[in-house]
Amino acid sequence: MANDNKELVSSMLRKMTKLNYIKPGDVPGINLYMDQVTTFMDEHLSDSKRHEDDKILTKTMINNYTKNNLLPPPVKKKYSRDHLYILAFIYYLKNLLSISDIQKLINPLTENCFDTDKTPDMEDIYREVFNLCKSQAAALSRDTLEKARIAGKSFEYVEDEEQRDFLELFSLISLLSFDVYMKKNIIESLIDDYTSRISQAGRAKTKEEIKEEKREAKEEAKEAKRALKQKK
Repeated sequence: MANDNKELVSSMLRKMTKLNYIKPGDVPGINLYMDQVTTFMDEHLSDSKRHEDDKILTKTMINNYTKNNLLPPPVKKKYSRDHLYILAFIYYLKNLLSISDIQKLINPLTENCFDTDKTPDMEDIYREVFNLCKSQAAALSRDTLEKARIAGKSFEYVEDEEQRDFLELFSLISLLSFDVYMKKNIIESLIDDYTSRISQAGRAKTKEEIKEEKREAKEEAKEAKRALKQKK
């Protein structure tokens, strides 16, 4: 790979290791007003901005998340620690998944683990997921370097150095994009499968299904009687 692209990959990996994340211990134990929430998110996720004037979280975003049942409403205009954990999950997911898919993932958390004394609570879940993701950082760096190595061997026959440099960069971006594309499809399939199973479990049985179950039960009972007679 050309020197410019090698330096680009090195810079990218250095940025990845320095990216800010909201660590479980960073979340304050006191309730915050909306302005304090946006300030907290901006301070802890500022390194993930692509452009200096990008917004990590705004009041409008928070209100929309509440309207779309992604975020439970505040209590007396204040947001708890659990609210911040949910907002962190939304932030990490929103660049990859639709609001509808995020809703399908977040709703079970807010229904079962938000503002509860049960185990696991939101902090337990966030800590576990945070540690799981953090443990993959080194493997992700190695994978990116390997893709850069593969891309660096592409288009070696192109004589024009500037064109070859661009095509190597394009190859690397394509490899990384294909990886994201495939994983995004897997994620969406997992969400669809989960949603389907939950929908089936909660769906009332039709008269035909009840009738079929009764018929099968009778057949099983007859088979059991026949088997018993044969033993005698």
